[in-house]
Amino acid sequence: MELFYKKIELPFEHPFTISGGRTKTHQPALIVALQLGNYVGYGEAPAIAYYNITVEKMIEDIEAKKRMIEKFAFTEPERYWHYLHHLIPNNPFLVSALDMAAWDLFGKLKGKLLYQLWNTEFVNTPQTDYTIGIDSIEKMVKKIKAKPNPIYKIKVGFEDDIEMLQELREHTTSVFRVDVNAGWTLEEALQKIPKLQEIGVELVEQPLAKNNWDEMKILYQKSTIPLFADESCVFEKDVEKCVEHFHGINIKLTKCSGITPAIRMIKRARELNLKVMMGSMNESSLGAAANANFLPQLDYVDMDGPLLLQEDIATGLSFDNGIVSIAGKYGLGVKLNGW
Repeated sequence: MELFYKKIELPFEHPFTISGGRTKTHQPALIVALQLGNYVGYGEAPAIAYYNITVEKMIEDIEAKKRMIEKFAFTEPERYWHYLHHLIPNNPFLVSALDMAAWDLFGKLKGKLLYQLWNTEFVNTPQTDYTIGIDSIEKMVKKIKAKPNPIYKIKVGFEDDIEMLQELREHTTSVFRVDVNAGWTLEEALQKIPKLQEIGVELVEQPLAKNNWDEMKILYQKSTIPLFADESCVFEKDVEKCVEHFHGINIKLTKCSGITPAIRMIKRARELNLKVMMGSMNESSLGAAANANFLPQLDYVDMDGPLLLQEDIATGLSFDNGIVSIAGKYGLGVKLNGW
């Protein structure tokens, strides 16, 4: 195989702010391509400061291991992921991008979309939410009116967040989900969750600090709204920890190191009676297409990355009132706009 890569900067339509005052105007990302004969598979990994992974770090690791990455005798993605997992053990973001490219390549070699390779049918798929970042009430209302959607994911985890949600509720009857990004204490969560239920919130993502397992167990026992692990569930080994602490898990391909481990995480979550959500990290339609192929296996999905961006780098995904469709016929089902 031959490996190619490039850095991109994806501008957001609006500055994107989450709990803790973290604001971004652009999403840096790495795009990789694996070529085998006439076939090319593509993958994407956004850089996330919270996890101390930069595009420059991913490129540094590629350059250090490029010959080894290319020399593998590719036959199927699972074996390649295991090889990459041991070759680049400290960079799950890069492994995820390469794993995604491997699956895209494999689908093209087999002439099938990924969900077809996994023996699933693209029916009864969950609708994606649309994320509203933290902003003034006026700007948040404006965003809702500009992007009508059946489900909104709203960033909370700050003083007066309940009052903000109550005000937003005056402007839409759409379903609300809230993402706290670990921004509450147990006391705050116990006080706020009953109010969220009154507002009509469907689920709460990561209410407490990621390692606060003792208090999460208390909150799990008392909460009247389903609680989903995000920062607390990164890798496969974390799924089992979430039992009796969360009602479900939010899998993010970039964090868990790719499509291959995500398949196993879903299987294990089902065995443990946990609900399954898949989230995004502001990927373009290239990365979001991986989420789209998982839709038949999910209860909930947050894959609005392309909708938050000013411009996209791929075509083939469509969004219609929360319903996602894949236009392509092979691999991820999208086409990269140039290289």
